[in-house]
Amino acid sequence: MLDGFRRAIGIEPDFDNCPIRGVLDRIGDKWSTLMVLTLALRPHRFGELKRAIPDISQRMLTQTLRDLQRDGYVARKVFPTTPPAVEYRLTDLGRSLMVPLAGLVDWAVKTRGEVEAARAAFDRENV
Repeated sequence: MLDGFRRAIGIEPDFDNCPIRGVLDRIGDKWSTLMVLTLALRPHRFGELKRAIPDISQRMLTQTLRDLQRDGYVARKVFPTTPPAVEYRLTDLGRSLMVPLAGLVDWAVKTRGEVEAARAAFDRENV
């Protein structure tokens, strides 16, 4: 696998200074992935996101939104109402993430049974 990686990028991988880490750290966590998938459907307000992902804490929802904004995947729009309404939507960069993310989601759906079976077998053997 690393040989193909080396050929593809033309260099020896430097895992200590890997540019991939900074990107995959954000999009690789479950809350960010779920939030991006939710926002891909349409813009959402904070409460709508909380209802769409009910097991996320308010603190984690706030932090994940900020992290996704910081990385340029999500835009926050404040409407001049009383009280102010805030809406979150994917940016062009966030929408560009949907192509590779869709492949990963498809793979996860197709292999879920295998993963669950492997976990059950592991747990039976390691009681």
